[in-house]
Amino acid sequence: MTFAATILTLYPEMFPGPLGVSLAGKALARGDWSCETVQMRDFATDKHRTVDDTPAGGGAGMVLKANVLGPAIESVGTDRPILAMTPRGKPITQARIREIAQGPGVAILCGRFEGFDERIFEAYPQIEQVSLADIVLSGGEPAALAILDACIRLLPGVMGAPDSGVEESYENGLIEYPQYTRPQEWEGRTIPEVLRSGDHAKIAAWRKARSEEDTRLRRPDLWERYSDVRDRSASGARRKD
Repeated sequence: MTFAATILTLYPEMFPGPLGVSLAGKALARGDWSCETVQMRDFATDKHRTVDDTPAGGGAGMVLKANVLGPAIESVGTDRPILAMTPRGKPITQARIREIAQGPGVAILCGRFEGFDERIFEAYPQIEQVSLADIVLSGGEPAALAILDACIRLLPGVMGAPDSGVEESYENGLIEYPQYTRPQEWEGRTIPEVLRSGDHAKIAAWRKARSEEDTRLRRPDLWERYSDVRDRSASGARRKD
């Protein structure tokens, strides 16, 4: 089954963009996924094809109009997840990316200017308002590209090694352990001895310890969630004993 990606945007020429090369590009050529763009301006009803207007109540910038967005959304249907890229949205997670990648595809609504008329989310409550991170972009297109890349790489056959999508950051609640490769020594720095030992149990233990330590130091938010889950699991195991 082909993973169908539809992007609602004012700049369709931005797609597939970087997704047309490397692993994603090869997968696109094979038909593992499809890329369709919808020009939101096509749904404007006035002769100037106006897609935005000034904010109600005053303020800077412009707001995307609900009477343009609504018909655009209707044109792609609601049989797939619909994401609206907005800084007001919930940061997307690797777990949600994996769920989307296992489905038939996704439609992504790319914000511009000051964002969307809020009534669009009242009319279509199934739309997920998501953000890429705690940053503000000029538009939702770069974020849409990143989200699609994250989904496409998880499609069957896109990555060479099946484990590549499992043993990496966020899949187990931690950031990934450090990686090394040849040469064994570079500018006086050597690969940790444990990784050269051939002892798979010790290597696994080292990698887990480094993942935990690096997560604790670099991402205390992830570490707190991971610790809570770990503590609950340990508590449940003790009660069973």
